[in-house]
Amino acid sequence: MGVMKLSDALREAQGRGLDLVEVAPTANPPVCKIVSLGKFRYDLSKHDKDKRPGGAKLKEIKFRVNIDEHDYLTKVRHGEEFLDRGNKVRVQLQFRGREMAHQEFGMQLMEKVRDDLAGMSQVEMEPKITGRNVTMTLTPLPANRRKRRFLPPSKEKTEGSSEPDKAAAAQLAPS
Repeated sequence: MGVMKLSDALREAQGRGLDLVEVAPTANPPVCKIVSLGKFRYDLSKHDKDKRPGGAKLKEIKFRVNIDEHDYLTKVRHGEEFLDRGNKVRVQLQFRGREMAHQEFGMQLMEKVRDDLAGMSQVEMEPKITGRNVTMTLTPLPANRRKRRFLPPSKEKTEGSSEPDKAAAAQLAPS
């Protein structure tokens, strides 16, 4: 609206049923807006909330001592993905029943996880046995030092699966 006298600006704001809010008091002349004060404060709080860093979230991967190799690779891939996004990862190994008799197998598995994720993370908390669980916390390395070892499986397998289906259909068709 341009440069106005204070009394004219107040009259204009009251005429519209809004408030006169000073936005930049240090400017010469001071800058004001004609807005609803409640809405203005709400917008400021939303703006401040967006600026705040979210911090690293803590993601968790659970293992069992006798995990199959394919399941292990899947969970390690998920761990790499979490670390790649900048999240911390808590690796938890759970013992059940008689598995407690051979805790060394659990510690070997935790060392394997630590070694496999070494290109993406550093150990924040070493593997620690608490009751029936072994817990270790990993923090992501800086983005320029991360190296993924376990990439997600490629889509080639799904494309190639249609050919065997055609062959099977041809065998079933009556001659």
